[in-house]
Amino acid sequence: MKINFITGNKHKVDEAQNIFSNFGIEIKHVNLGYPEIQGELEDVAKYGAKHAAMQLGKPVIVEDAGLFIKALNWFPGTYSSYVQETIGNKGILKLMDNVKDRYAEFRSVVGFCKPNSEPEIFFGVVRGHISYKARGKYGFAFDPIFYPERCDKTFGELTIEEKNQFSHRRNSLEKFALWYRGD
Repeated sequence: MKINFITGNKHKVDEAQNIFSNFGIEIKHVNLGYPEIQGELEDVAKYGAKHAAMQLGKPVIVEDAGLFIKALNWFPGTYSSYVQETIGNKGILKLMDNVKDRYAEFRSVVGFCKPNSEPEIFFGVVRGHISYKARGKYGFAFDPIFYPERCDKTFGELTIEEKNQFSHRRNSLEKFALWYRGD
């Protein structure tokens, strides 16, 4: 089984390949790009998958994810990529100065679509909290400042194999893989 994964993020491709190998699904990485509308993660994934499927003329998946921090009214959320590029982890930690409630979630939505059809979506989440300083050299983006529940390491301190045991992306990609295989 093979699926076209539309993304410009090589880190996402690596994670997905690692996860899909357990399901006998191969990824064809396609850096097609698609407009990211403003809205909820689900809306972004649905629109992106439908647009990419029409452009490519083949079934595709897209994945959109974000860091949602409760004390910041769930910011950065769907703006996570932009926030990472502009203020980065240091900026988020600065916004969290003197904040006691550090609850946060990483959320992921996979959108699957065939040309001329409506998309399916698959949601994954990992709960945790924001650290007081960046820790770790693994992962990417906000990984070094996020401690998942019941874990004494940030995502940035976990290898890709360790992170893929329970990450938000694993949750959404695994739900898709089971559905795609017909399990």
